[in-house]
Amino acid sequence: MDPAADGVRLQKVLANAGVASRRVSEQLIVDGRVRVNGKVVTELGNRIHPETDLVDVDGQAVQLDATKRYVLLNKPTGVVSSMKDDRGRRDLTEFTRDWPERLYNVGRLDADTSGLLVLTNDGEMANVLAHPRYGVTKVYIAKVEGTVTPQTIGLLTKGFDLEDGPIRADKARLLDSSRGSSLVELTLHSGRNRIVRRMMAEVGHPVVELVRRQFGPLHLGTLPAGRTRELDKVERGALLTLARQTTQESPVSGGETSDGEETG
Repeated sequence: MDPAADGVRLQKVLANAGVASRRVSEQLIVDGRVRVNGKVVTELGNRIHPETDLVDVDGQAVQLDATKRYVLLNKPTGVVSSMKDDRGRRDLTEFTRDWPERLYNVGRLDADTSGLLVLTNDGEMANVLAHPRYGVTKVYIAKVEGTVTPQTIGLLTKGFDLEDGPIRADKARLLDSSRGSSLVELTLHSGRNRIVRRMMAEVGHPVVELVRRQFGPLHLGTLPAGRTRELDKVERGALLTLARQTTQESPVSGGETSDGEETG
């Protein structure tokens, strides 16, 4: 990349983004650890346009646009994944009203499903990660009726047919069984509606409670239900990296929408 006549020096951009101090950022560039638009940059004189150029350090995307907000919500049950519900139910506005930006949800969770939901004003990133074509991995913990056997776990990962086609879990494991119910962890990349509930009902173990613990690289952790927190720098980088990788590997084409993004 040739130095541009305008723009901002790369090391200053990195420092402003909180990657490292200006001096350390210069060393990162010299060491070949910084890429701009996919190309390694090693010259300190390079200038970039933070509004349009994509920068990563050690393969991790760097957020350059400080106006973008990324928030993690532990959505409680009884809340619909909408900014306005025409039936008067609790919606996401009660969790976004304290943020100055207008935030929107990345995908959906059923009203009866709790857990990790991402809120952001980065519409492009949200559309990519919610799109069923990209199949971002999600991890759920389901409390189900009955005692789940190893054979049932095997069936979940081997796969079976539902009314809208074959399905299988990427991973499944039994966490606990007691008092007539079981806890099952399911890892899925499917974008189909209510897929966890339908899968468990199909194998004879209807879901009693369902929580999403992980979305792509993000983990719910110990965040209490009904609480929000901003993603930290590492989490933002991981999320933006995932979004960039998915678009590079499989760009969205016409004919698909994210309306069917799974809701648990």
